[in-house]
Amino acid sequence: MARTGRDGMGAWHGTVRAFTPHVHAMNAANPPSNQPSANTCDLGDQFKNDTSGAFRALPPVFKNYGARVRFAGPVSTVRCLDDNSVVKAALEEPGAGRVLVVDGGGSLRRALVGGNIAAGAAKNGWAGVVVDGCVRDTAELAAADVGIRALGLMPLPTDRKNQGLRDVVVQIQGVTVRPGEWLVADEDGIVVLSAPV
Repeated sequence: MARTGRDGMGAWHGTVRAFTPHVHAMNAANPPSNQPSANTCDLGDQFKNDTSGAFRALPPVFKNYGARVRFAGPVSTVRCLDDNSVVKAALEEPGAGRVLVVDGGGSLRRALVGGNIAAGAAKNGWAGVVVDGCVRDTAELAAADVGIRALGLMPLPTDRKNQGLRDVVVQIQGVTVRPGEWLVADEDGIVVLSAPV
């Protein structure tokens, strides 16, 4: 990646070069799959010496709560704190195999995703949801055909005040994640790449 400057979140941005021959463009003839074509360990081996920032691993603090343990897709983001209004609105849209990455600031005070929202995400074709915060309704989450990762459980719901930002650069446990990047999750962890694999 040619580092041309910093964005508002302190992350480098610039022109991203193709970093693997296995990267393919997403288009209607080649739709993304919600099942990873590579696992996180193989990707870690492939990109272990990457210094461009095109490959990032999230810290191992996320627990699995959804029916899908393995999922992958293009990233959409939400930034919110103890208010899941924007999360709910996003997951009510057609997911088209995307992964919603929620920057909840690591808050453990309120659950940003519950059973009804997870069921809606599955129904609407989302591949997964990664929450830097809490979720609730474990039995319903486990029944929802969608990947769900979060820091922990909290029975308290949020107060919906319509606060939050959509499709902005977020920080998840100190790792920068941008809308349109590619996320892969499996039993061994969660990685983010600048392009699909």
